[in-house]
Amino acid sequence: MEEKRNTLTGGIKIKEGDEPFNFEFQDGQGKVFQLSDLIGKKKLVVYFYPKDFTPGCTIEAEEFSLDYDQFKKAEIEVIGISPDSHESHIKFREKMKIPYMLASDSQNEISNKYGVFGLKNFMGKEYYGVSRSTFLIDKSGKIVKIYDKVKPKGHSKEVLEFLNSLH
Repeated sequence: MEEKRNTLTGGIKIKEGDEPFNFEFQDGQGKVFQLSDLIGKKKLVVYFYPKDFTPGCTIEAEEFSLDYDQFKKAEIEVIGISPDSHESHIKFREKMKIPYMLASDSQNEISNKYGVFGLKNFMGKEYYGVSRSTFLIDKSGKIVKIYDKVKPKGHSKEVLEFLNSLH
Protein backbone atom coordinates (compact mmCIF):
# COMPACT_ATOMS: atom_id res chain seq x y z
CA MET A 1 0.00 0.00 0.00
CA GLU A 2 1.61 3.23 -1.16
CA GLU A 3 0.90 6.17 1.10
CA LYS A 4 0.46 9.63 -0.39
CA ARG A 5 3.03 12.09 0.86
CA ASN A 6 2.51 15.83 1.07
CA THR A 7 5.43 17.20 -0.90
CA LEU A 8 6.66 20.32 -2.64
CA THR A 9 9.28 18.46 -4.67
CA GLY A 10 7.44 18.31 -7.96
CA GLY A 11 5.41 15.23 -7.15
CA ILE A 12 8.25 12.98 -5.97
CA LYS A 13 6.91 10.44 -3.52
CA ILE A 14 9.43 8.39 -1.59
CA LYS A 15 7.98 5.07 -0.56
CA GLU A 16 8.85 1.81 1.14
CA GLY A 17 11.32 -0.15 -0.99
CA ASP A 18 13.04 3.00 -2.30
CA GLU A 19 16.61 3.99 -1.55
CA PRO A 20 16.87 6.97 0.81
CA PHE A 21 18.14 10.33 -0.37
CA ASN A 22 21.64 11.09 0.87
CA PHE A 23 22.19 14.05 3.21
CA GLU A 24 24.81 15.49 5.52
CA PHE A 25 24.70 15.70 9.32
CA GLN A 26 27.00 16.20 12.30
CA ASP A 27 27.68 14.27 15.47
CA GLY A 28 27.97 15.90 18.90
CA GLN A 29 31.63 16.80 18.28
CA GLY A 30 30.89 18.54 14.96
CA LYS A 31 32.24 15.73 12.75
CA VAL A 32 30.42 15.73 9.40
CA PHE A 33 28.87 12.54 8.01
CA GLN A 34 26.80 11.54 5.00
CA LEU A 35 23.90 9.10 5.27
CA SER A 36 25.71 7.02 2.63
CA ASP A 37 28.59 6.56 5.14
CA LEU A 38 26.28 4.40 7.28
CA ILE A 39 24.34 2.45 4.66
CA GLY A 40 25.47 -1.17 4.55
CA LYS A 41 26.92 -0.96 8.06
CA LYS A 42 23.83 -0.46 10.24
CA LYS A 43 20.08 -0.26 10.18
CA LEU A 44 19.02 3.38 10.31
CA VAL A 45 16.25 5.42 11.88
CA VAL A 46 15.80 8.80 10.18
CA TYR A 47 13.17 10.79 12.00
CA PHE A 48 11.87 14.24 11.11
CA TYR A 49 10.49 16.53 13.78
CA PRO A 50 9.18 20.11 13.61
CA LYS A 51 11.22 22.05 16.20
CA ASP A 52 13.76 21.71 19.02
CA PHE A 53 12.43 22.30 22.56
CA THR A 54 8.72 21.94 21.73
CA PRO A 55 6.67 19.52 23.84
CA GLY A 56 6.17 16.69 21.32
CA CYS A 57 9.70 16.95 19.96
CA THR A 58 11.11 16.89 23.48
CA ILE A 59 9.16 13.70 24.30
CA GLU A 60 10.33 12.04 21.09
CA ALA A 61 13.99 13.02 21.65
CA GLU A 62 13.83 11.90 25.27
CA GLU A 63 12.43 8.47 24.36
CA PHE A 64 14.98 7.86 21.57
CA SER A 65 17.71 8.95 24.01
CA LEU A 66 16.50 6.59 26.77
CA ASP A 67 16.34 3.68 24.30
CA TYR A 68 19.57 4.56 22.48
CA ASP A 69 21.67 1.85 24.18
CA GLN A 70 19.19 -0.76 22.90
CA PHE A 71 19.44 0.71 19.40
CA LYS A 72 23.25 0.60 19.55
CA LYS A 73 23.26 -3.03 20.75
CA ALA A 74 21.11 -3.93 17.75
CA GLU A 75 23.49 -2.00 15.42
CA ILE A 76 20.89 0.66 14.64
CA GLU A 77 21.83 4.33 14.27
CA VAL A 78 19.34 7.12 14.96
CA ILE A 79 19.38 10.49 13.17
CA GLY A 80 16.94 13.27 14.01
CA ILE A 81 16.23 16.05 11.47
CA SER A 82 14.51 19.39 11.93
CA PRO A 83 14.65 22.85 10.35
CA ASP A 84 16.50 24.20 13.41
CA SER A 85 20.03 25.56 13.11
CA HIS A 86 23.12 23.59 14.06
CA GLU A 87 23.49 25.93 17.09
CA SER A 88 19.96 25.11 18.24
CA HIS A 89 20.73 21.39 17.87
CA ILE A 90 23.83 21.78 20.05
CA LYS A 91 21.72 23.36 22.82
CA PHE A 92 18.93 20.78 22.37
CA ARG A 93 21.43 17.90 22.44
CA GLU A 94 23.09 19.26 25.61
CA LYS A 95 19.86 19.98 27.48
CA MET A 96 18.19 16.69 26.51
CA LYS A 97 21.44 14.63 26.72
CA ILE A 98 20.81 13.36 23.18
CA PRO A 99 23.44 10.70 22.33
CA TYR A 100 22.55 10.31 18.64
CA MET A 101 23.09 12.59 15.65
CA LEU A 102 20.95 15.54 14.60
CA ALA A 103 20.80 17.13 11.16
CA SER A 104 20.01 20.77 10.56
CA ASP A 105 17.66 21.26 7.61
CA SER A 106 17.17 25.02 7.80
CA GLN A 107 16.34 25.31 4.07
CA ASN A 108 14.02 22.26 4.19
CA GLU A 109 16.05 20.57 1.45
CA ILE A 110 16.11 17.17 3.19
CA SER A 111 12.47 17.31 4.31
CA ASN A 112 11.41 18.28 0.78
CA LYS A 113 13.29 15.30 -0.70
CA TYR A 114 11.59 12.96 1.77
CA GLY A 115 8.19 14.56 1.20
CA VAL A 116 7.60 15.59 4.81
CA PHE A 117 7.57 19.37 4.31
CA GLY A 118 4.26 20.81 3.29
CA LEU A 119 1.05 22.51 4.24
CA LYS A 120 -0.04 21.86 7.81
CA ASN A 121 -3.07 22.92 9.80
CA PHE A 122 -3.03 23.72 13.51
CA MET A 123 -6.03 25.16 15.32
CA GLY A 124 -7.54 26.38 12.06
CA LYS A 125 -4.38 28.07 10.81
CA GLU A 126 -2.54 26.84 7.74
CA TYR A 127 1.24 27.08 7.45
CA TYR A 128 4.16 25.25 5.90
CA GLY A 129 6.24 23.02 8.09
CA VAL A 130 7.71 19.59 8.75
CA SER A 131 5.37 16.70 9.51
CA ARG A 132 6.60 14.34 12.22
CA SER A 133 7.65 11.26 10.23
CA THR A 134 10.11 8.37 10.53
CA PHE A 135 11.91 6.37 7.86
CA LEU A 136 13.47 3.00 8.71
CA ILE A 137 16.31 1.82 6.49
CA ASP A 138 17.67 -1.72 6.49
CA LYS A 139 21.34 -2.65 6.08
CA SER A 140 20.92 -3.08 2.32
CA GLY A 141 19.98 0.59 2.06
CA LYS A 142 16.27 0.24 1.36
CA ILE A 143 13.47 2.05 3.16
CA VAL A 144 11.58 -0.77 4.85
CA LYS A 145 9.02 1.24 6.83
CA ILE A 146 7.63 4.77 6.82
CA TYR A 147 5.69 6.18 9.74
CA ASP A 148 3.60 9.25 8.89
CA LYS A 149 1.84 11.46 11.44
CA VAL A 150 3.90 10.04 14.29
CA LYS A 151 2.68 10.33 17.86
CA PRO A 152 5.84 10.95 19.96
CA LYS A 153 4.85 8.92 23.03
CA GLY A 154 5.94 5.31 22.57
CA HIS A 155 7.30 5.79 19.05
CA SER A 156 10.89 4.88 19.92
CA LYS A 157 9.82 1.46 21.28
CA GLU A 158 7.60 0.88 18.23
CA VAL A 159 10.56 1.59 15.91
CA LEU A 160 12.95 -0.60 17.93
CA GLU A 161 10.50 -3.53 17.91
CA PHE A 162 10.00 -3.29 14.14
CA LEU A 163 13.73 -3.10 13.35
CA ASN A 164 14.53 -5.96 15.73
CA SER A 165 11.96 -8.09 13.90
CA LEU A 166 13.93 -7.76 10.62
CA HIS A 167 16.44 -10.49 9.83
